[in-house]
Amino acid sequence: MMNLKMKNNHSQQKEVRKPFLTGSVTDERTIRNCLKFFGTILIVFFVAFIACASATFDNRILRIFLNSAVIILVLIILFNNGSRWGTDDVARGEILYQKKEKGSYFADSERRLCFHPMKGYLTGLIGTIPILIPAILLAVNTSVQMTESGMLPSWMQAYVKRSDIGNALINYTQPEGMQIIDYLRTIVRISILPFVNIVGSSDKNGLVILERLSPLILILPAAAYGTGYLSGRSIRTQIHTAISENNRKRIRREQKKRKARNAQTNRREPEQLN
Repeated sequence: MMNLKMKNNHSQQKEVRKPFLTGSVTDERTIRNCLKFFGTILIVFFVAFIACASATFDNRILRIFLNSAVIILVLIILFNNGSRWGTDDVARGEILYQKKEKGSYFADSERRLCFHPMKGYLTGLIGTIPILIPAILLAVNTSVQMTESGMLPSWMQAYVKRSDIGNALINYTQPEGMQIIDYLRTIVRISILPFVNIVGSSDKNGLVILERLSPLILILPAAAYGTGYLSGRSIRTQIHTAISENNRKRIRREQKKRKARNAQTNRREPEQLN
């Protein structure tokens, strides 16, 4: 019964939404915020790299669990960063709306700073471009990596001195230098190391599929950041609703105290005798 009453009270509580002015998708902070987002994901990727570098266990279930936890934690951090920014922009829009209703002046640059639904997504996407471009290039050009032996069998060492096939055998023992695709692969794999650990370094075909999907994987931080920014509206609604509910409870407590004082005063008054 108590749970039903609590649910009924919660359902009767009306949400309080305050109007606000909508800004533009870009403003004078866009470049700065994009660079800030890029710096944030670099720090997050670096910390995730350190955490996941030691999470390459032979136990597949444990490896998947720990690396998945790192991925979820990274997305939660970026979501929270976006939600704080979105909440501030909605609050700014509410203030400017009140100024507009009062006829007060405010600059157009102030309005552009207000909340816009796509502002978080655009900022995250632009901030991801420096690592998104290498991922796209790798996704287009990746292929299954073949393991080189790097060493001739002992019974073939005598053929190295022969002039007709010696040069070919020497070239076989010398590994090829790193090419552009190898540098791109290194950058991308470091950025998505938790996913690499989940697939496993021995699964060559799985790594190729992962590299082809790497652009979509690297968009996840921007998506989490933009979705967090978008939640700024609901967070402001929750704040106003909580304030309204607290005020309602305060008024109800004051009314109860007032009634109690009046009842106590009435009991103290002497009764009139006929």
